[in-house]
Amino acid sequence: MEIYKDLSNPASQEFEKLLNSQLSKIQIEEGKIIEGKINKITEKFVFLFVEGLKSEPVLDINELKSMGLAEKIKVGETIKVLLERIEDKNGEVVVSASKAHKIFGWEKLIEAYEKNEPIMGKITSKCKGGAIVEHIDTGSLMFLPGSQISDKPLKDISHLMNEPQKFAVIKLDRVRGNCCVSRREIISSFKKEDKAKLISQYKVGDVIKDAVVKGFSSFGCFFSVNGELDVLTHLQELSYSRIDHPSDILEIGEKRDLKVITVDESKLQIGCSIKQLYPDPFDNIDNYKLNTQYIVKVEKLSDFGAFCSLESGLTTLLHNSELSWSKKNTSAKKMLKVGQELPCIITEIDKSKRRVAISHRLTLENPFEAFEKRFPVGEIVEGEIVNKNEYSLFVKIENLDVDAFLHCNDLTYLNNGEEELAKYNKGDKIKVMVLEIKSSEQKIRVGLRQTQADPFDFFKDKTKNQTITCKVVRTDNNGLIVRPEGCEMDFQIKKSAIAINAADARPSRWTGGEKLDVAISDIDFKKRKVVLSIKLLEIMDRDAALKNYGSEASGKNLPFSSLSEDLLKKKEEDK
Repeated sequence: MEIYKDLSNPASQEFEKLLNSQLSKIQIEEGKIIEGKINKITEKFVFLFVEGLKSEPVLDINELKSMGLAEKIKVGETIKVLLERIEDKNGEVVVSASKAHKIFGWEKLIEAYEKNEPIMGKITSKCKGGAIVEHIDTGSLMFLPGSQISDKPLKDISHLMNEPQKFAVIKLDRVRGNCCVSRREIISSFKKEDKAKLISQYKVGDVIKDAVVKGFSSFGCFFSVNGELDVLTHLQELSYSRIDHPSDILEIGEKRDLKVITVDESKLQIGCSIKQLYPDPFDNIDNYKLNTQYIVKVEKLSDFGAFCSLESGLTTLLHNSELSWSKKNTSAKKMLKVGQELPCIITEIDKSKRRVAISHRLTLENPFEAFEKRFPVGEIVEGEIVNKNEYSLFVKIENLDVDAFLHCNDLTYLNNGEEELAKYNKGDKIKVMVLEIKSSEQKIRVGLRQTQADPFDFFKDKTKNQTITCKVVRTDNNGLIVRPEGCEMDFQIKKSAIAINAADARPSRWTGGEKLDVAISDIDFKKRKVVLSIKLLEIMDRDAALKNYGSEASGKNLPFSSLSEDLLKKKEEDK
């Protein structure tokens, strides 16, 4: 460099100009794609000349052949390569033709994706979930999902293999270097243009002749119009009658006229109707009156009732609850058949909701009203037990189509109701009294014990604090179980009501069978409740003794341990 330090020399100035002009034209950077010209070929390598590099880059011939560039291995041909290193540790230039090819292809795909332009490719092989597509221009491999192969399901795609065709780039992952393409989008784009032209020919109100039933769905039926356009008729537009599925009234291949009711050019959809080609049968609803009987025909059965027709297309609902007066959990599927005719009364007409409700049971005699006429409340009748559950019996009386309800508490006055219930079985004959009839609620209540003498009548002439004689039935830890003489009912004397002194309040003092006097502590005829007490009787006797024997000395001869103390208290109170 010292030779050219003096730039006043004309030769130095000329050399400076040549050097600057050469460096300004050639810009060499690592990581860039550059072009090299083949200037030498050997058996294994190809040598390139790249202006600006101090040495010739070398490429492996097999690399070029694997890339399909065998025809370009000629002296003078140019090849694009990626400059990886200007100088490695050995002082050589490192380049790669395959990496350059991939980068170039990826840039092409990015450009097509950003400009929303199709690319040319061919399906080379199948893979899990779809197929592999090779980009014809760059050889880059892309993924074609199975759902994007065609707009219709294809079981075999062999006819599409290795055929050049257009694909749309639908997804790019620049980090992973993955590309996803679609053939379906290309096909659909052409079909959309054709479909838009077809749809533009139709207007709301037009009638399409001889549309062919193509397919069914849960929400409607698809019709093919001249084999060019598919239109949808919603389930509610197929018929004025209620249907569950299009197959109820249509068959595949059947021809029908359709009326266009909607045209959506943005979604490329046409909505049609069959029922709007015919007059609305609900317009004739004014010919029918409420609470009037008509003959209806069962058209369809459901879990909650039956749909019946007053006339063709005019559908009414017969709910399960309106089939019978007396049968519980009625089912139209069990009681009726499609096509059956039966009398019904119209109970509701709602024009705003286009709803008509009918009842069959109103055409029949109300068995509860008939029962009330024949057997008023208080009458004793004979019936048969037809059903039984854990707390009641159901009694059928004569041939009336109703069951009377008999609760276990109305079986007996004496025993526990549930225990008494176990004594009765289906088919037993019993006499019962009619206790209650509610026709509006379809309820009849009867009782068995009401037909028998009430043992509680024993207390009709008894009063509170009255003394009666009882027999000890049994004892337990809670007290005594006693039965008054002349009465069939048992009562409990609680332990706390046995004696004044706690030490004497022992049920074990009795073994059973003894007779003893007790006082009526409380009596309630409405609640059928009586409370008996030995303690109360002792208190009453003590009070009487205090009244009759007022001196302290005389009290010592009485069989009461506390009498003397009570007398002293009485004297204190009298002062």
